[in-house]
Amino acid sequence: MPQPARATRTFNLPHRYAAGHRGIDLAAEPASTVTAVADGTVRFVGRVVDRPVLSIQHSDGLISTYEPVTSDLRRGQQVTAGQPIGKVATHPVHQPDGGLHLGARIGDDYLDPLTLLDRPPRAVLLPLHD
Repeated sequence: MPQPARATRTFNLPHRYAAGHRGIDLAAEPASTVTAVADGTVRFVGRVVDRPVLSIQHSDGLISTYEPVTSDLRRGQQVTAGQPIGKVATHPVHQPDGGLHLGARIGDDYLDPLTLLDRPPRAVLLPLHD
């Protein structure tokens, strides 16, 4: 079983209209296989600005987005959780550290994609101060 990808940059969106990071970045080598986080229908495959992007519409209204990902899938195709959906693009690489950017939203609201991966951030207990 493959090891889960390591998050190199976490979700950071203080509120809907703020500047921030609307997704997470995962460590991934160029040309490595990308898999669907859940069952769904391919919503978009193409270029956005200068990078290849793939989006999947899920039955609960969630849209997951993967970039930079090259894929042979077409709009309307069904995918299942864990199915290979493409490869991390070799050019351009995602900045600043390369890898894969995973986004998630419902309507206009962006969500923390870590919740999709069944790997919520590790809780850190802080000491109580008197």
